[in-house]
Amino acid sequence: QLQLVESGGGLVQPGGSLRLSCAASGSIVSINVMEWYRQAPGKQRDLVARITRVFTTYYADSVKGRFTISRDNTKNTVYLQMNSLKPEDTAVYYCNVVPTLPWGQGTQVTVSS
Repeated sequence: QLQLVESGGGLVQPGGSLRLSCAASGSIVSINVMEWYRQAPGKQRDLVARITRVFTTYYADSVKGRFTISRDNTKNTVYLQMNSLKPEDTAVYYCNVVPTLPWGQGTQVTVSS
């Protein structure tokens, strides 16, 4: 079964940037949909961004224009470039595929001055 490992989180000031990575244990070439989710303390896990095999993208309204999802099939990795970060972006970020696999550990993003 494919495993996904998220990395790249950290503490950043408002207005700053981070790039998250999601490394797959196998090839992602045949995976149609890959997604980034986030879960803030006490809240449900929400979809942030989605990318298809043909590089069609979708973004939640809250991150549109600030976040960019991309995939590198040669490296079996999906990225989330996050710019103009806000305190409300603070959450644990997870990646997954469709259909959903068991959730990984995620990577913590904290936006604070």
